[in-house]
Amino acid sequence: MMRGMLTALAEDLWVYEQPLRFYGIEVGTRMTVVRLADGGLWLHSPTRPTPELRAAVDAIGPVRWLVAPNRWHHLYVGDWQAAYPAAQIFAARGLAKKRKDLALAGELDDTAPAGWAGQIDQLARQGAPVMSETVFLHRKSRSLIVSDTAHNFGDEAPGGTRFAFTLLGGWRGFRTTVADRMVTKDRAAARASLERMLAWDFDRIVVCHGQVLPSGGKEALARAYDWLLR
Repeated sequence: MMRGMLTALAEDLWVYEQPLRFYGIEVGTRMTVVRLADGGLWLHSPTRPTPELRAAVDAIGPVRWLVAPNRWHHLYVGDWQAAYPAAQIFAARGLAKKRKDLALAGELDDTAPAGWAGQIDQLARQGAPVMSETVFLHRKSRSLIVSDTAHNFGDEAPGGTRFAFTLLGGWRGFRTTVADRMVTKDRAAARASLERMLAWDFDRIVVCHGQVLPSGGKEALARAYDWLLR
């Protein structure tokens, strides 16, 4: 992908990737952009707003909504709001205490705000409070949009990434890791959330780390969480 360019996955659905290191490991990150029926843009897990990226975004519509989907995916929402003062931030549960510098319009729960209700569904996952992740379903493209619910690293990943995720039990394919099991404190609540996700109508899964899964998403998600469902 060319720097500053958006990649179209479906009608009114784009992604953009940037490098990102986490504890020295290159995991990359991905922003998802949805154009809503009124033409406004919904940005999930916004990446660093370079001039090239802003120009690409401006070319498809006005930025209206900025989504920080969990307690870790929030680094650049403030930068985007500074560039687009009319844009509203909706953030994960508990993030307001961590980012008191952000002017939030609301906290993410199971009810979509009026601005995207009926077009993007959402579910605040339970059972892993340290993550407090909300996941989303873009109905039009049948796409599940997640941040750290799962990842999808393959042979294209750098050697250090492959080594680290092999140790964590999460390399090569759409997977979860040992860390996901460790942060799951209430398995019954986590299982209930997962079952609600699996009831949604989706095929594609857009992850923040690794490759987009273009199809077979429902089956892949169930396999990745076999340890929770069994």
